[in-house]
Amino acid sequence: MKKLIIGLALAFMGGGMTVWGQTAKECFKSMPDSLMPLLTPVNKADFIDFLESDMRAEVTNRFNRKSEMTCLTDDYIRIQITERSAWQMKVLPLNDSVRVVCTVATVQGPVADSDVLFYSTDWKPLPADSFLHRPYMKDFVAVSDTLWGNRIRSALAKLDMCLISAELSGSDDTLKLSFTTPRYLDAETAGLLRPYIRPLRKYVWRDGRYRSVTSL
Repeated sequence: MKKLIIGLALAFMGGGMTVWGQTAKECFKSMPDSLMPLLTPVNKADFIDFLESDMRAEVTNRFNRKSEMTCLTDDYIRIQITERSAWQMKVLPLNDSVRVVCTVATVQGPVADSDVLFYSTDWKPLPADSFLHRPYMKDFVAVSDTLWGNRIRSALAKLDMCLISAELSGSDDTLKLSFTTPRYLDAETAGLLRPYIRPLRKYVWRDGRYRSVTSL
């Protein structure tokens, strides 16, 4: 972590940028179009202008569909990109002077699934595993060895991929990861597995990374 902080500080100084204390709004305005190609620079500016004027922040995106910024605070943004996709951003302190940006892109397929990414405040990609240990299937499913009957084995086999929906908080520095794979199972299988599934994991940003605080 120390090397990461030093590297970030050098990158910021080398770029000649003043990044201390950057807000979510400032980071969003400087975000490269390549990271959100569906929105135009005018769309992004209009989002902020509308919300700051206490208006509904709805714009027409490049696909001639509606996108809406639903929340804007000093350190958090949420946008409903399409009817089936959403995007969130949180500016987080790495130390007293360096910030990192966490983004969550969620797509509603059969069920919701999210990508959680991290960047410097000038949008250089950072290694996600330096800031969050993404859970695996085993972190959500706990079946005792004594319960491994044929029905349980058959039901577990239907958990064929680990789909996780992420939700950043706009009011504090928490992150919730929900295990969504069971939501596309048939009712009988989902009911059979329900006692063995811990569907939610909660994290809090502390000492420069998201740390697990509870499993529910």
